[in-house]
Amino acid sequence: MTRIDDLPIREELRGKSPYGAPQLDVPVRLNTNENPYPLPEPLVERIAERVREAARELNRYPDRDAVELRTELARYLTRTGGHEVTAANVWAANGSNEVIQQLLQTFGGPGRTAIGFEPSYSMHSLISRGTGTGWISGPRNDDFTVNTEQAEKAIAENQPDVVFITSPNNPTGTAVPAETVLALYEAAQAAKPSLVVVDEAYVEFSHGTSLLPLLEGRPNLVVSRTMSKAFGAAGLRLGYLAADPAVVDAVQLVRLPYHLSAVTQATALAALEHTDTLLAYVDQLKQERDRIVRELWEMGYEVTASDANFVQFGRFEGEGGAHDVWQQILDRGVLVRDNGVPGWLRVTAGTPEENDAFLDAVRELKKEQEQSA
Repeated sequence: MTRIDDLPIREELRGKSPYGAPQLDVPVRLNTNENPYPLPEPLVERIAERVREAARELNRYPDRDAVELRTELARYLTRTGGHEVTAANVWAANGSNEVIQQLLQTFGGPGRTAIGFEPSYSMHSLISRGTGTGWISGPRNDDFTVNTEQAEKAIAENQPDVVFITSPNNPTGTAVPAETVLALYEAAQAAKPSLVVVDEAYVEFSHGTSLLPLLEGRPNLVVSRTMSKAFGAAGLRLGYLAADPAVVDAVQLVRLPYHLSAVTQATALAALEHTDTLLAYVDQLKQERDRIVRELWEMGYEVTASDANFVQFGRFEGEGGAHDVWQQILDRGVLVRDNGVPGWLRVTAGTPEENDAFLDAVRELKKEQEQSA
């Protein structure tokens, strides 16, 4: 039987594993940071109307530049992000991962490097390698915050072409202060002009505000977003960025022709019409997230401060460590994420009933551990 490594694949891909999380058939799944609330019925009906209209012209290519969609995304960002942007500042693609890929195809590539501060979103390094971009793993503090001085030093020493800053950070949930982003941006421009990408996939769940206003006067700064989380549209696969219009023009050099289907554009436009309803679900999830944090602390677990729709908790020592605890929680019918951070697990904020099931499971587990100690 032929194995992947038997094929003539690129050397930097050998021994790597594809990104993914286990999808097991259990009563409660809280491992993939999905929004647990189905789209409201009026929105489902509006999507059907929009798609029906688009279907009448599926014999034609879609709007190559997605002008209407980019205009509505710009309106949403201006309204919620504290900084005015226009369609010229916005680009959209099939999920934020394609946005990242297009940025790396444009500003990274063979002979160039990207840096991120790990643990962080693993697709940054995976897409870097997939585009032939060298990957540099930068440091974090023990509490998973970014150490500004150490990060500036890493940027100065490595002189990367692309810098990733994830705020809120996946898998830890920690946010990055604006002053840190500004310091790292200046460090990235000091030796040579470098692109700085702020990944705000979870920003709608944050206690703070978006870093979008930092775009002003910084042509090499990009803010990326997604409709998968706050908009409850993980199945849509729609991501977007905001940046200087020159960056938007640059990524179009590598985009595939007609990359966003007419159906995708129609569905995203329908969702944007129901922003207020969808953001009300976000408010509920923020309350549930904070409840999970509070109750885990009360049980005696360590919890990383979270500005996302998930919570990292631990610490789990011993031979089996976090994975053994993950299995014991799974045995109680709840699937969380063993995210590869030694001693820690991650749980997504679900519905109140799902969160009750998770909290009951870890409470029972904690009691058993105390009795056996």
